[in-house]
Amino acid sequence: MSGPMSRLGGRHAALFLVSTALVLGTLLLVRAEVKGMEGAPTSVEEAGIDTSWSRLASLARPRPPILVGRPLPVSGPSLTEAPLFVPTASPFRRLLPSPTPAPLPTPDGVNRRVVVPILMYHHVAVAGPEADAIRTDLSVSPARFEAQLRYLIERGYQPIALRDLIMHIQVGEPLPLKPVVLTFDDGFKDQFTNAYPLLKRYGLRGTFFIITGFVDEGREEYMSWADIELLHAEGMEIGSHSYTHPSLRGKSFNYVVWQVLGSKEAIEARTNDRVRLFSYPSGQYDKLVVDVLESAGYWGAVTVEAGSLQSSQLPFELRRIRVRGRYDLEDFDHWLNYWLSHP
Repeated sequence: MSGPMSRLGGRHAALFLVSTALVLGTLLLVRAEVKGMEGAPTSVEEAGIDTSWSRLASLARPRPPILVGRPLPVSGPSLTEAPLFVPTASPFRRLLPSPTPAPLPTPDGVNRRVVVPILMYHHVAVAGPEADAIRTDLSVSPARFEAQLRYLIERGYQPIALRDLIMHIQVGEPLPLKPVVLTFDDGFKDQFTNAYPLLKRYGLRGTFFIITGFVDEGREEYMSWADIELLHAEGMEIGSHSYTHPSLRGKSFNYVVWQVLGSKEAIEARTNDRVRLFSYPSGQYDKLVVDVLESAGYWGAVTVEAGSLQSSQLPFELRRIRVRGRYDLEDFDHWLNYWLSHP
């Protein structure tokens, strides 16, 4: 044997051929899946995927990756390096070196419940006279947004990254006395032009969930990749809000993989940082979606369920408090304290 194959060596050549065959087969599977999705499985078990993933992982490394989501029976907090498998938009994973290894939290088995408000924003802009009821409800004016930030600061709240909350409920890392998480769904342009400058002015951090397909299309209403890269460089947290913002409930395995892994990889390619957090489009999800998120290396996901009680048992069902456009500061105070007392 000569040429590239001889340089790879027998075992490596075999793995190369197997990987190539899997990628080609996967492309056919995804192509067929997009054309028709009837009879979709409702769980990974029904799809018959777990066994094949575990088998592929065992070929590449001595132990399978440890995934966040379900507490494991270990004696105490520990960390392990992120798996070398980088997810692709297929039922399989391809073996690639990671340029920036990141630790995965190994749940320490302690059941934790903590009250932490996660505020949910969409537009940070004035809704124009032509705006419909939905757009008006989703639009918090910059003046009201700034007043809400000042309210939080004056009352001792300390905005944290969403991954800080995950690290607390999974391995017990400490939180400040009054933590709060600021999240922004959809990746609207006004979040960059209006929300980000105010966050920066007050030294606060936000978590932005991006619909990557809309960014790829260059839609004017949404941030560009340059905007997103700058947010990340300035310390903002970037998460996925899927590729095209469909309801993921009741969808097939391959379709869910395409939505959650395609968006994850697109963000990671621009930021050179692991995407660990997901926001369900329209709050729609089921067990299959959670299974895929866990297997893809996500640490947690936020819902639209109202509340502030977060649990180590449900890192993929984090509750949030919606901030509506009509809220003045008195309304903001009322609903924040309501959901803190009724978590």
